[in-house]
Amino acid sequence: MTPKRTAATPAIFRQNRWDLLFAKLVASSPRVVYAPRNQPSQIGNSETHAPKEAEMRIRLVSLSVLVMLWGPALAPRTSAQTTYYLSLGDSLAQGVQPQVPSGTNAPTNQGYVDDLYAMLFSRTPGLQLAKLGCPGETTTTMIHGGVCGYAAGSQLAAAVSFLEANRVAIVTLDIGANDIDHCASLNGIDWRCVTTALSTVRSDLLQILPELRRAAGPHTLIVAMNYYDPVLAAWTLGPSRQVLADESLLATTFFNGVLEISYQTFDIPVADVAQAFHNYDFTTAPNSNLPLNVFLTVTLTWMGAPPPVGPNIHPNSAGYAVIASAFANKILTSDEKPD
Repeated sequence: MTPKRTAATPAIFRQNRWDLLFAKLVASSPRVVYAPRNQPSQIGNSETHAPKEAEMRIRLVSLSVLVMLWGPALAPRTSAQTTYYLSLGDSLAQGVQPQVPSGTNAPTNQGYVDDLYAMLFSRTPGLQLAKLGCPGETTTTMIHGGVCGYAAGSQLAAAVSFLEANRVAIVTLDIGANDIDHCASLNGIDWRCVTTALSTVRSDLLQILPELRRAAGPHTLIVAMNYYDPVLAAWTLGPSRQVLADESLLATTFFNGVLEISYQTFDIPVADVAQAFHNYDFTTAPNSNLPLNVFLTVTLTWMGAPPPVGPNIHPNSAGYAVIASAFANKILTSDEKPD
């Protein structure tokens, strides 16, 4: 069910503005010097980026938690009618990660949707996954189209058509990050841009959410998410860039607040990805001199990877597993479980 992309490659498949910004910060920082190709980069050392073993350990722990959580969550279903899990949103809904060694962004089967689907399928044999997410999607293009090619014209229209035509047990949604990620410069955050973006997100969600809720009906569980802050990685570049990290975290706080209020308006539970990434925890991480939120940002995303693979805002496989666990936790605590 992955939509066919139009001939014009969405910008996020090339490089995100946050990636460009962070690359510029690294280039201008006296603390970080990218090493030649065959030598380790300082940004990938133990100060700023956890070893690969740590990433794998986090992913395995997160997936183990998913198994334990989902064990009693869903009773096996026996039904002649096909039941679906429908995923909607931006690049995260397609599991986008930079490819090694080129650094080109591409969808993968190691996203949070894939991890969550594996757990759902283990308890609901026959469950089918339909992915309608679109890398580069904003709340506005989700309504009107223009990034990915949908026969129905937009992701929202495609989702409504799918919901009306099929039995869907659960819908997950992540949207809005591409509305706000251009509000940055080397001088910090453009707060006028942030204000405009948040107004747009709020207005668009007031169109998107009632349409999804109506088409899904009363027995389909819709779960959305808030966001981690990839720009916390700028903290590793020294005091002058820590101001940018602090400002970005404040902007992310406002952004997540708008998302949460909008979803709550339509009784849509929100997976707390911000908490899963410890966005606001500046205590020192174990065996590190970095704050925990910064450590997890460079461990669970590609922001700490050397070029051309990074810096990249997308989660790695461990990060996506953490997001999947946040969704699982929210589903378990929701009043209505997927039937």
